[in-house]
Amino acid sequence: MNKLFLLSAILILFSACGSNNSESVDSGPLAKNPQPATGAAVPRRNIVFFGNSLTAAYQLSPEQGFTAIIQKKIDALGLPYRCVNAGLSGETTADGKNRIDWVLKQPVDIFVLELGGNDALRGLPVKASRENLQAIIGKVKARYPDCKIVLAGMLAPPNLGSAYTTAFKQMYPDLAQNNRATLIPFLLDGVGGVPALNLEDGIHPNVDGQKIVAENVWKVLKPLL
Repeated sequence: MNKLFLLSAILILFSACGSNNSESVDSGPLAKNPQPATGAAVPRRNIVFFGNSLTAAYQLSPEQGFTAIIQKKIDALGLPYRCVNAGLSGETTADGKNRIDWVLKQPVDIFVLELGGNDALRGLPVKASRENLQAIIGKVKARYPDCKIVLAGMLAPPNLGSAYTTAFKQMYPDLAQNNRATLIPFLLDGVGGVPALNLEDGIHPNVDGQKIVAENVWKVLKPLL
């Protein structure tokens, strides 16, 4: 089956599930994570993962999601970072723009932005999605000027037409370049469209899929630590 067709089916189903489940896993800036043995004198820095059900590890336990997997990698290296899962299922870029102020009530040293998939599923204008993502990035940088930004890219379903899918895909590298952010080209690389790596709904990464997503993020995030 064509990879783009599989991705389209996944994204369409993902939208339906996201809208029916608004609960996240560790879905806020007060989420707890294990503390590495780095010594009490070493301050902990926060890595905030801000996204939708992909970040929230839909239908999995907290320790199975990619943010928790990354925390384990950080702890194993003895690095003084704490991963905060601020994922919320079904969220669009507009929803994220409305929620970001609450998330920024705590210090943020690295901000991983994973939003836009639900915008594409609803066929929302790319211009509006771009403006919302820029607004979120702008608020983070205004509140924490030294914060490092990581932007997770997504793809739009091909049934929306080549003009839309091209503009949507290009939105992420453009925003990354304009904001000097680090880009994850495609968060679901190697997972999207692969039944064995997704839950029974064919939408969200399963335990094995989350491990691959974690690697996609880690290879970009690790150099920033």
